[in-house]
Amino acid sequence: MSQPAFPGSVSRSDPDLTDRQRQVFAALVMLHRRCASPVGSETLALQSGIPLSPASIRMALAELESMGLLERARASGGRVPTAGGFEFYVRALLEPATLPADILAEVNRALLSSTRDIEHLLNEASRLLSSLTFQLGLALAAPLDDEQVRGIELAPLDRRRSLMVLGLGGASVRTVVLELESPLERDQLAMVQSVLRERLVGRPLSEARARLASDPDLARDSAVRLVVRAAMAGWSRPVSTPLFAAGAMHIAEHPEFASSAQLGSILRVVEAGRPLDRLMMASVEGEVAVRVGVDEDRALAGCSLVSYALPGTVRGAVGVLGPLRMDYARVFAAVDAVGTRISELL
Repeated sequence: MSQPAFPGSVSRSDPDLTDRQRQVFAALVMLHRRCASPVGSETLALQSGIPLSPASIRMALAELESMGLLERARASGGRVPTAGGFEFYVRALLEPATLPADILAEVNRALLSSTRDIEHLLNEASRLLSSLTFQLGLALAAPLDDEQVRGIELAPLDRRRSLMVLGLGGASVRTVVLELESPLERDQLAMVQSVLRERLVGRPLSEARARLASDPDLARDSAVRLVVRAAMAGWSRPVSTPLFAAGAMHIAEHPEFASSAQLGSILRVVEAGRPLDRLMMASVEGEVAVRVGVDEDRALAGCSLVSYALPGTVRGAVGVLGPLRMDYARVFAAVDAVGTRISELL
């Protein structure tokens, strides 16, 4: 199952690249993104600007292939990044990008004019993301009121903020940042966690929310009262919308999806909503993340999903679906800008 990746989230198992290997790998990713074709050592030597001979580049390519970051498209052809290579690139080598001020202003104007209802706002968000990235723009919000609370975790963020993580049925997770009126120590949070688990686990989310507001047993201890008040302040009833998608013509232009059968399979998954809706929201709220090679559905194996789970009162997400070689820096910047602004408007 594909896992969300975040820029800067390096791991001990990552390959330790030399400067030469990093240069060659980053250049190959850039050239492959532009041409959608395998890239050979001669092309790298001529077009990348790397001050290395073709022989040195060939050696670096062979080393990168042995690490699993590259693979040969054909026996005698050039190389392309593997799904793992793209994921490593995003986590370890991606340079952040920002949208120009005029584009950000246009995003703000478009979303401000669409706030009359949640469906119109999310539909506009998907259209904006498609036009900014030339990929498939996605947006949704969904209810979880009928899901059972399976677990509750409380973790300190700082002296007056804690994170409440609700494990729900269907492997869904709801996170709420608690703004506490007074600081609580770790042992106090652990005690509150135990009380909340006893009173709320096993109940539907809607009932758990109601019980937070009305259960007298949750008002007896001062630490529990603090957490309950903070949870109620940051937790409101969500709304329900379908998965909005825009930009099918963009994704149809990519050579990876030139086959009508392949394109049709992707669009059918988008129309059905699953598993994209679940994957888009199964991430850290308020952070852009990418799933490279979405293997939850065979039709999406050649795609990457960049998404932003909305923090705040409405549980939802915005995102972009496109080929593995998408311009991740541009897509990350667009998804972050649109997701952040929607969070402020909801």
